[in-house]
Amino acid sequence: MTMPRRAAMLMLLCLAGSAIAQQLDTRFSCSAERDEDGEAATYADTAEFRLNGNRIEAFAWESSLFRSTHGFDCSIDQSDGLLAEVRAERERTTWRISLTDAHAARERRGYRFDRGMNCTIRLEREGDTLTVKPSCPALCGSRSNFTALSVDLKSGKCRYEE
Repeated sequence: MTMPRRAAMLMLLCLAGSAIAQQLDTRFSCSAERDEDGEAATYADTAEFRLNGNRIEAFAWESSLFRSTHGFDCSIDQSDGLLAEVRAERERTTWRISLTDAHAARERRGYRFDRGMNCTIRLEREGDTLTVKPSCPALCGSRSNFTALSVDLKSGKCRYEE
C-alpha cells in the first residue's frame, strides 16, 4: 500500500471510530429510596436515548419523585421539539439536548404559570458510564427539575446524584 493510500485509510478508520463514539443507544429504568429531612422519598426514572451525532432518533425520559403525601414528575420526548449538539473528546462524548421553543412546549403540557423557560439536558458518556445532568424546569410543572443520575450502561445499575 502506498503512503498516501495508507494515510487515507488511517484517517477513515479514525473518523469511523469518532462516529461510533458519537452514538448512544440505551434504555434504562432506575429507582431509589432516600430519607430527605426525615421524610421518605422515592425516585423513579425511565428513559430511552438513541442519538447519532446531532441527530435524535429516539428520546424519551420520565423522572418522578414520590413522597408519602404527594408526588411530582417530569417528562420529555421528541414531540417537545428537541435539538441535539454533540462533542467528542477522547474517552468522553457529551450531548446537549435543548428545546427549540420551551414556552410552546410548556404551554402544550398545560402549564400556565412561570417556572423558568430554560431546558438543557446534558448526557455525558465516559466508558460504560452515562451521566445525565438536567436543567429543565420548563417541562416539570411544579417540580423544579428532572433528577440527575448516572447509569452503568453494561450492568444497568443506577446511582442518583446528591
